[in-house]
Amino acid sequence: MNMRTVFFLIAIILISCEDEPIHHNESKQLAVKSCDLSLLPEIESKNVLFYNSNGQVENMLNLLKSKGMNTVRIRLWHSPTSNRSGFEEVKSFAKRIHQNGMKVWLSVHYSDTWADPGQQAIPHAWESLEFNTLKDSVYNYTQKIVSQIQPDFIQIGNEINEGLLWPQGKLSTNETQFKQILASGITAIRTHASQTKIIIHYAGHENADWFYHKINDLDYDIIGLSYYPLWHGKDLSLLETNINKLISNYNKDIMIAETAYPFTLGWNDWTNNLVGMENQLIDGYPATFQGQRDFLQKINTILLSNTKCLGYCYWGAEFVAFNGPTATDGSPWENQALFDFSNKETPATQIFSN
Repeated sequence: MNMRTVFFLIAIILISCEDEPIHHNESKQLAVKSCDLSLLPEIESKNVLFYNSNGQVENMLNLLKSKGMNTVRIRLWHSPTSNRSGFEEVKSFAKRIHQNGMKVWLSVHYSDTWADPGQQAIPHAWESLEFNTLKDSVYNYTQKIVSQIQPDFIQIGNEINEGLLWPQGKLSTNETQFKQILASGITAIRTHASQTKIIIHYAGHENADWFYHKINDLDYDIIGLSYYPLWHGKDLSLLETNINKLISNYNKDIMIAETAYPFTLGWNDWTNNLVGMENQLIDGYPATFQGQRDFLQKINTILLSNTKCLGYCYWGAEFVAFNGPTATDGSPWENQALFDFSNKETPATQIFSN
């Protein structure tokens, strides 16, 4: 081989290298890494302190943001008796979150109290309204929410498997009216907050395809699922399969709107915990700091497997035993919070940076 040939081959190699794309070793990130911190304003009013992994007192919002949390979910009740989770408290809390550089995700219950698959009580102020007036009230209330709070994400209802605003909006008995109520809220958001993403929230995943087929003609952005092993099964492979099926069938973005897992089966007050037995756990995920972290890592991994999965929300991260160790009206969730019984962050908070 003469020198001219050698130079020619080197030139070809260099040109080929220039055309080769540069591969960056960057890990994929979920767009939404959230906690539901709805109780935080009440907990802060009781001067409860929280601690980072170094044992130093730190504001919870700042601590979780430093770990990678970028969105805070807040529930909103219409006219609660205590004003907790009412409009003014939520508006003030949302302003703090936005000022802290994070996004606001509102879970609007359209009720004066908890709304979930087993209860969707119409607000007292709307109980006597005929249906068309009720739809107008949903529109006006939703307009007020998005205009004054300006959420980045909003749920029209919370875990509305059987509809909302019962009995008029109950899915099994008034499907048409249920959809008209959703459409009224959607129109208010599209008209007055076009940048706000609309979530329709279903609890569970096994029958979710049936539910989302019912509302396939409505204009919303994101499928939101609750996933708790206690209520929605322990088969994480089935969860992944059903998430991918929903994406394939409806071409929507998807998020785990609620999830949680215990770091212990113990308790820190005299309020019964919802999870307290070994048979409520997933095999391979014990109720330990590592088990809680591994569970969240698995959720993270499942969501990262599909580009239509936006992220997740950890429910009750702040729900420690804030009424004291003898409280019978305290927390049924302190063993599933992201803070241990000394109010120190658990290792699971590291997942937000993953």
